[in-house]
Amino acid sequence: MKKFVFFCILTFALVMAIASCSPNPNTNSGGDIIVASKDFTEQDILGELLAQQIEATTNLKVSRRPRLGGSFVCHSAITAGKIDAYIEYTGTAFTGILKQKVVNDPKIVYEKLKQAYAQNFNLEVMPSLGFENTFAIIIRGEDAKRYNLQTLSQATEYTPQWRGGFGYEFLEREDGFPGLAKTYDLHFAKSPQIMDLGLIYRALIQKQVDMVAGNSTDGQIARLGLVVLKDDKQYFPPYEATPIVRQATLAKYPQLKKAIAQLAGKITADEMRQLNYLVEGELGDIKEVVQDFRKLKGL
Repeated sequence: MKKFVFFCILTFALVMAIASCSPNPNTNSGGDIIVASKDFTEQDILGELLAQQIEATTNLKVSRRPRLGGSFVCHSAITAGKIDAYIEYTGTAFTGILKQKVVNDPKIVYEKLKQAYAQNFNLEVMPSLGFENTFAIIIRGEDAKRYNLQTLSQATEYTPQWRGGFGYEFLEREDGFPGLAKTYDLHFAKSPQIMDLGLIYRALIQKQVDMVAGNSTDGQIARLGLVVLKDDKQYFPPYEATPIVRQATLAKYPQLKKAIAQLAGKITADEMRQLNYLVEGELGDIKEVVQDFRKLKGL
């Protein structure tokens, strides 16, 4: 019964999130293109980067839809024509949206994703921005040092006494916790806690949980002295950041494809971590951080 109620709440939230994308005089502001982003800092930055790139290199005006929701919300919104573009991660789309088995070769994942998205959803998968943001299984630095832990396999000896905290998507996805637990025979003291992604590091530092799933490009990992455990069994697929755009929008605005393609290969993982840190650690203004980065890259 509890699962059914939770499912109903989640479904209602999904419907409301998509409905909130409907253009109206207060939110659309006359934009030609609607660019959305998911609900964490890196996506705030990438959505703004995509929007600024379009506005700076075309005559198009962009309406922003930051913090729209997770992958499923954004995918539902773009296939319904409520938004025109957002940044997705290839492994997320391949396993989470297409429900395919994990493939570790990034080129194969990209080509299969590009073909399937075009055929099934009329969506264009653009070239990667140049970095991968994989899931990162993270513990406190003091625990890594105390138990001499470097890999996930080593950590499984201690997890039966630990508490896990993960986002809802990670707990439900094909490439998330269920497969990870099976691959590593991972067990906790009790069922992992469902957590908002914005709270996982605070919970870890405050010792409310002992292991979380974050993102490898999170700026807070080094700042908080946390440790990413090595995925020594290579469970996670590639997660290259790539723009997803409606084909109908590209056909309507031919200049758009060239503008977005100029971002291909422009961001390294280290640069993304630094951008995340400037926003989260230094509390920098996202628009200014993105403007400075674009100048640095000559965009």
